Amino acid sequence: MDSIVNRLTEIEDAASAIVQHAEDQKEELNKEYDEKRKKFDAELEEKTQARIRSIREELEQNTSRVLDSQNGQSDAAIEALQKEYDQRHTEYAREILKRITEV
Repeated sequence: MDSIVNRLTEIEDAASAIVQHAEDQKEELNKEYDEKRKKFDAELEEKTQARIRSIREELEQNTSRVLDSQNGQSDAAIEALQKEYDQRHTEYAREILKRITEV
């Protein structure tokens, strides 16, 4: 009977050791998982920020290009109007005077 009790005690001790080892491994795996997750999150954040910066730079360049184009078009339109005025200002003045005096 003592041998059965001793054997059961040995089995229980072995089972406890196995459970403790499994818990230790689980804790170690959890630490590894947390480290890998943190590393992944940091890399993902870095890639995301780099992509956002790239998109912003591209957007700023496109916006600048559009504004420069619009400024150029506006300048050309103003220049064309100024040229027409310079060439026909006397004619415009006569037309205005004629409309005023007809009333």
